[in-house]
Amino acid sequence: MKKEILFTRDVIEKRVRELARVISHEYQERDLIVIGVLKGAFIFMADLIRSMSIPCRVDFVRLASYGAGAASTGKVLLTKDLDTSIRGKDVLIVEDIVDTGCTLSFLVNWLKERDPRTLKVCAFLDKRGRRRVSFEADYVGFTIEDGFVVGYGLDFNEMSRFFPDVWLVSEIGEGEQL
Repeated sequence: MKKEILFTRDVIEKRVRELARVISHEYQERDLIVIGVLKGAFIFMADLIRSMSIPCRVDFVRLASYGAGAASTGKVLLTKDLDTSIRGKDVLIVEDIVDTGCTLSFLVNWLKERDPRTLKVCAFLDKRGRRRVSFEADYVGFTIEDGFVVGYGLDFNEMSRFFPDVWLVSEIGEGEQL
């Protein structure tokens, strides 16, 4: 296996603070609900809301589209629903990565049915070259080329989320752990 650091923790911290500043400004005096997409976005979301200067409520959804592999199956399953009503609220979805666009497209359409006042998406990473469906996040931490990444919440087979940096990984062998 080969791996190299793509984004250091210092670069990540700086970008998260920048995103938090913009989001805080845009949602001043609004009733914001931040919805994290489990499990990958939990670290990014925690850092983002701690860096924001406005209050917000928090909820989570969990969707699955990868199974145990490194590539999206394209089929999206909802495995954890919201606990909070979003009707008439300003909603910000926080996701770890926009890859094929299938998961976020599904989630945005599903949440629109619940009649939020506004609905936007903040993604830590955006892999534009892998889109299967048209999707653009409203706020993006970093845009990357195609490649498999781990760390800062992103995983491979539920491992490597704890890395404080984001690593680009290639040549993963069968059964290999990171």
